[in-house]
Amino acid sequence: MSTNNENGDTTQPDPAMLRRVALASTIGTAAEYYDFFVYGTAAVLVFGQKFFPASDPLTGTLAAFATYAAGFFARPLGGIVFGHFGDRIGRKKALIATILTVGLGTFAIGLLPDYQTVGMWAPAALLLIRVLQGFGVGGEQAGAVLLTAEYAPPARRGFFASLVQLGAPAGFLIPSGLFALLTSVLTPAQMIDWGWRLPFLGSVVLVAVGLYIRLRTEESPIFAAIRRTKAIATRPVVEVVQQFGPLIAKGVGAKLIEACTFAMYTLIVLAYGKAHGIAQSLLLQTVIVAVALELVTIPFAGALSDRIGRRTTFIAGALLHVLLAWPFFAAIDSGSRIAIQIVMILAISVGHSLCYAPQAALFPELFPARVHCSGIALIWQVGSLLGSGVLGLAAVKLLQVRHGGPLTLVAYVVVLGVVSAISLACLPETAPRRRSSAVDLHDWVTHTGTVDDAASSRPLAASTSFVARR
Repeated sequence: MSTNNENGDTTQPDPAMLRRVALASTIGTAAEYYDFFVYGTAAVLVFGQKFFPASDPLTGTLAAFATYAAGFFARPLGGIVFGHFGDRIGRKKALIATILTVGLGTFAIGLLPDYQTVGMWAPAALLLIRVLQGFGVGGEQAGAVLLTAEYAPPARRGFFASLVQLGAPAGFLIPSGLFALLTSVLTPAQMIDWGWRLPFLGSVVLVAVGLYIRLRTEESPIFAAIRRTKAIATRPVVEVVQQFGPLIAKGVGAKLIEACTFAMYTLIVLAYGKAHGIAQSLLLQTVIVAVALELVTIPFAGALSDRIGRRTTFIAGALLHVLLAWPFFAAIDSGSRIAIQIVMILAISVGHSLCYAPQAALFPELFPARVHCSGIALIWQVGSLLGSGVLGLAAVKLLQVRHGGPLTLVAYVVVLGVVSAISLACLPETAPRRRSSAVDLHDWVTHTGTVDDAASSRPLAASTSFVARR
């Protein structure tokens, strides 16, 4: 991506650095997601018994999932804090802090005593660590995506930014694969006793690798230009809310379907299967295959968003989730491995990728560079809080109340899919190839309000915006 320096010269970032930044962001994000998903998997499979003992398995699962949801409540606060520092002191420094916050928390969970040993202190400590993890992840996602997106050339930003999104399936696959392996080689008693701790303790390796690579990357060229010309926002969170509040609300609405379905199809489905007597190993194996395919489909969807537009790609994924809502649970109820695998691939590999990949470029392109981190963090984390946290917890509660019935879960997916599609339709298209050719790019920016007119008096506010003239 070209950036303008204070003399009006144009410089091209080193392609090798772009690849390094993309790799560092992907591995760092994988480490963060590993920490988050290893807890989610254990919450369904183990924690109900170890930390929330109850006679009814669904009640224990609900309590364990409540602590999982607690992490989502901390994510907006983490997004605000790390978004502020990302816009004030740099993307790289904020990302180093987030990976340490989440990684050390995961390692600590592997050392926690259970309920039988220390009583209520066990779930209390688990909840505290979970909140700290959510705080860290709240700053990770916006910063990692943004660092890569700010390096990427505009015409291929959808593809390069989507590479960071590979951290989600990678971070899910590793703990899921470990749990699948452990449940196959250990007895149920061994798994409950000590086997569940191994994936938590092993997270330190992935965090160390991610931290090492992240320390070797350079700061975003756009942030460096903003800092050089003293255009840094003094109160980026306040500024972005005041100037772009309606845009943030639409972005949150767009995020809901992606946030809800990944939690639904990879975690809540395990609780649903438990209630219906479906083998956990069968569900885990089919989920792993579908998520593994996302390592291919996410970059494809990112490249597709460069060609046909961010909104079009995203809306297609949202509507696919709506169409699959009932067939998905019907296939689970059938117990057929083939049927379950087909719906898993359609819902996760195709539907989730079409939603997840384009948002990595879409959300940064909605805001001027001086408030990139804060704007993305608010959309990402409030959307995740509502879609995966509040509504995800409600979905598990409805599953308990209806004794495992699928109807409310189907309605949950359908409603959020429609809300996201409508929200996306109200957002501007930001992909360079899909903007109106009859309107100059700088005029397009000004007329749509993506960059405040008053920003022209601030150095680099327009020239470093993603949607400024290339």
